[in-house]
Amino acid sequence: EEEEEEEEESEEDESEEEEEEEGESEGSEGDEEDEKVSDEKDAGKMLDKKPSKEMSSESEFDSDDDRTKEERAYDKAKRRIEKRRLEHSKNVNTEKLRAPVICVLGHVDTGKTKILDKLRHTHVQDGEAGGITQQIGATNVPLEAINEQTKMIKNFDRENVRIPGMLIIDTPGHESFSNLRNRGSSLCDIAILVVDIMHGLEPQTIESINLLKSKKCPFIVALNKIDRLYDWKKSPDSDVAATLKKQKKNTKDEFEERAKAIIVEFAQQGLNAALFYENKDPRTFVSLVPTSAHTGDGMGSLIYLLVELTQTMLSKRLAHCEELRAQVMEVKALPGMGTTIDVILINGRLKEGDTIIVPGVEGPIVTQIRGLLLPPPMKELRVKNQYEKHKEVEAAQGVKILGKDLEKTLAGLPLLVAYKEDEIPVLKDELIHELKQTLNAIKLEEKGVYVQASTLGSLEALLEFLKTSEVPYAGINIGPVHKKDVMKASVMLEHDPQYAVILAFDVRIERDAQEMADSLGVRIFSAEIIYHLFDAFTKYRQDYKKQKQEEFKHIAVFPCKMKILPQYIFNSRDPIVMGVTVEAGQVKQGTPMCVPSKNFVDIGIVTSIEINHKQVDVAKKGQEVCVKIEPIP
Repeated sequence: EEEEEEEEESEEDESEEEEEEEGESEGSEGDEEDEKVSDEKDAGKMLDKKPSKEMSSESEFDSDDDRTKEERAYDKAKRRIEKRRLEHSKNVNTEKLRAPVICVLGHVDTGKTKILDKLRHTHVQDGEAGGITQQIGATNVPLEAINEQTKMIKNFDRENVRIPGMLIIDTPGHESFSNLRNRGSSLCDIAILVVDIMHGLEPQTIESINLLKSKKCPFIVALNKIDRLYDWKKSPDSDVAATLKKQKKNTKDEFEERAKAIIVEFAQQGLNAALFYENKDPRTFVSLVPTSAHTGDGMGSLIYLLVELTQTMLSKRLAHCEELRAQVMEVKALPGMGTTIDVILINGRLKEGDTIIVPGVEGPIVTQIRGLLLPPPMKELRVKNQYEKHKEVEAAQGVKILGKDLEKTLAGLPLLVAYKEDEIPVLKDELIHELKQTLNAIKLEEKGVYVQASTLGSLEALLEFLKTSEVPYAGINIGPVHKKDVMKASVMLEHDPQYAVILAFDVRIERDAQEMADSLGVRIFSAEIIYHLFDAFTKYRQDYKKQKQEEFKHIAVFPCKMKILPQYIFNSRDPIVMGVTVEAGQVKQGTPMCVPSKNFVDIGIVTSIEINHKQVDVAKKGQEVCVKIEPIP
């Protein structure tokens, strides 16, 4: 019955489309006729008024007509795109779910990568090709692998798993998260936050928690490294809750103690947390899954929980939809293939030959898909035959796209497909708007450094880092450093020269830009690691301050208070030479002196200081010295 209904629906859709097309063509013909009539009238009026300017008026009129034609085509394409999106959003199939996109976050060394390796390599030991395929920037975990890994979970309903698999993004740290923003919502459906049970919440973990909160992204916690608990007996083939029960009393006590401490730490961050087997309400309590990526304990429970949560809580979000959602993750040059882009395809499909619009450093890039590459299953990952070509790729996948002119692509923004020629300008504008919105959201200071990075994600990560390090930034850009960037940074030479600096993070510096910077006096620091960049800049700032201090040393006045010793006045006229006691501060050569009791009368500046007939530069508190004071020149 369902099939029949679907057929009927598709027939109806087709007939509707045909009618619409006819209507559109009739409408456009009608429009053209109307225009002709109105054009003739307008032309007549123009001729009546200005017979002398006949030619010019006609040419004006022609260009006006062209403009309206272009505008009409633009509006028509825009309407078509909006209508298509609306239809796609209506035809959502909640029965058929796509693979959820899962990010792995956590502090350095908590075992993020180990967990991913464990999820990936389950079948490789068995030498099975049907295992997990390592994808570009993402690991696709197929349904068979999910079933294989959760076979020890008793209450897991394998028959009713509705997701076709899971797509785990394995770009480490923040990069993945900032690069996976899509139209305000993050592309990541659910996250795994890895916490080292031995160390609890660490600075980066807390940062990740705040990131997840701000994106309203649900997550589960992998309490990793339980094998480090004293006397831990591993049992990766059984449910982790059962494994915990089998441990010795002291091991159990240590686990309970550490888990409780971490739950308290989560409470301090404003989150309720509970161990997953005690969690009655996963919607309001974050689930903690004890795992060991080293021994494999708890990995089955982790996958089981991910499947359960995504199917129940996220079924609306994961409903199958034809509307294309794809994000450019990174841009890479491959030997023999030129520049390729790695794309995460969330919804919809991509075909070879599609016209795609991707964000670029110098504006949107329009190109055709020449090839869609997916890595073959693990077993056949040979160096020469590294990727398999596909004619079509369906969501959710990580895919490598071959095409022309992709060198200047920007990572971290959506990829759009134009199904008709006239849609290109509309989609171009959409991308420009998206990039502008993102960059405008970044608050800049009046005075500060100029920051450049290779992708939006790395730019955001760098700015976040500068903010916490209290380094102000006044300008930002994405892509290689050009002359125009040096010009913008050179504005700071007038305001505050210490900020006439470009911090180039993982980007190329054009030769002419470097030459211009050298001639103007703009410093360019370039590095591939944020910390190296920051260290170089900090050192430069310290050196700059020291140099300035040296420069202005002779002008700097250090406050001091001296008491005249009346018995030691050797010369009471210019130059005054007398003995004094330094009561406060320090006396240096060049210090201007005045007498408060005589209405602050200026008597001149200290030109020399002697102690026991020896010349010195500075006299400090408590010393008795002889000073020579001469009038201010």
